[in-house]
Amino acid sequence: MGDPNLLTGLLRDVSRSFYLTLRILPRPVRSPIGLAYLLARATDTIADTRLVPVDRRMEALEQLRLYIGSNRSSTPPDLNFLAAQSAGPPGDAGESPSRASSAGEASPAELLLLGRIGEVVAGVHGLSAEDQSLIRIVLDTITGGQVLDLKRFAETKPGEIRALETNAELDDYLYRVAGCVGEFWTRICRAHLFPKARLSESFLLENGVRFGKGLQLTNILRDLPRDLQQGRCYLPRTELLAVGLAPQALLDSASEQQLRPVFDNHCRLALDHLRAGWEYTNQIPRGCARVRLACAWPILIGKRTLELLRKGRALSAAKPVKVPRKAVRAILLRSVVSYPWPQLWRGQWPENES
Repeated sequence: MGDPNLLTGLLRDVSRSFYLTLRILPRPVRSPIGLAYLLARATDTIADTRLVPVDRRMEALEQLRLYIGSNRSSTPPDLNFLAAQSAGPPGDAGESPSRASSAGEASPAELLLLGRIGEVVAGVHGLSAEDQSLIRIVLDTITGGQVLDLKRFAETKPGEIRALETNAELDDYLYRVAGCVGEFWTRICRAHLFPKARLSESFLLENGVRFGKGLQLTNILRDLPRDLQQGRCYLPRTELLAVGLAPQALLDSASEQQLRPVFDNHCRLALDHLRAGWEYTNQIPRGCARVRLACAWPILIGKRTLELLRKGRALSAAKPVKVPRKAVRAILLRSVVSYPWPQLWRGQWPENES
């Protein structure tokens, strides 16, 4: 696969949370899933580096997309312009290297990832033809969603808010940037870990997509105040107008009460998607304990995040909602301890709990 440090040090620096997930996965799927994550993180870094003009970011995304699908002899695209544009004052001493600046700069770890993109793609070339194909398909879908997002919000002026138009647009976005990842995860794990298990393929794929959508929608709801400050609103305009709100009104925290029905409806939708992800997790053969745990952790943490969001203020940018580390550790510990006992395991999300 190439340098194993790609899936240890580098991946840990760009995402400590996903690094924990990758570490618990069985060895046969670590490389394809880890490499796909690094590529997706690279495209995300390009799309989100707002100090770079939108047309230049779209060009870089297309160059990287073509390079990912290229043969071994291709030359990596030059992404050094991102480092030059992102150069800014150093962060606080205690700042994690994986945290990007709120000004739209790429973090040092993300810039290192872009500088080593040739090694990541070389790692992909070392995989089976089937795994390479799945990685290219999911990256094509993700980059397509990122380009669409850049076009959608490209002309937003300072102080202006642009919103998605309908729930259909939101659902399409959720699929492009996260639901497709659920499909990819399902196909990779199925092929490598339980190819002969008698399972409903359609159930796994459908609920794998919902799993990804639920995680992404939770992130959207959590990041609503930050996105509004950047002129973006992923809550559909038609939903806002139905309660008498224009997207621009969300910049005023006094709109909180009016917004609440729309926000809570999307919290319920995210919870429904995560519930589907929980059912998906429990359809995976019990012998695949590592995969079940890797699925359960983000689902249960997402569920707890939604509980906090429903109790908190949707438009408050003062302190983003985050599950405390102590609570995260408790979720992880409970999942591991309860695993040998199916009733205790299922009790982490009781059937009668909405």
